[in-house]
Amino acid sequence: MNHPILTDLQGRMKKALDHTLLEFGTIHTGKASPSMVESVMVEAYGTTMRLRDCAAITTPDPRLIQITPWDKSIIRSVEKSLQTANLGINPIVDGSVIRMPLPELSRERRQEFVKIAHRLAEEGHVSIRSTRRDSMELAKKQQKEGKLSEDDAKRIEKEIQTITDRFIKDINSHLAAKEKELTTV
Repeated sequence: MNHPILTDLQGRMKKALDHTLLEFGTIHTGKASPSMVESVMVEAYGTTMRLRDCAAITTPDPRLIQITPWDKSIIRSVEKSLQTANLGINPIVDGSVIRMPLPELSRERRQEFVKIAHRLAEEGHVSIRSTRRDSMELAKKQQKEGKLSEDDAKRIEKEIQTITDRFIKDINSHLAAKEKELTTV
């Protein structure tokens, strides 16, 4: 069944899933990734901008993030922003480049990251369940207004639940993969 309620539901749930996966990407596992720093806000040119908008971010090896500001005059501002972002990684200025070597993760730190991943997954679950509730209410409202028959409303509600279960399962499988990645030394 391809009803506008279901189409809207899938679009909103896809956004919630994508957001959760994006948040999972910010949890680093000791392996360098540009996503760890690209959203750090930098004071430059009298405004605040994302690091990815004012510098090239590379990972020359798995334990190092290298940042090269496009304008060398903002290098100190970038360094300060990275220090205040509290990433647990100290930036080292080397001429016109900032290097950020990643320390080895302790067992406690890995467990902390697992807890963060679980919290992010739960936020994704809440968002998906909220979307389900809104769609269910809309189906019931349309049934009361006579726009949907009782049978169609029941079918749509069943389909809403099926879609919800699929997205929850998706988040859980990504969470399991992330947890495995975080706990593997």
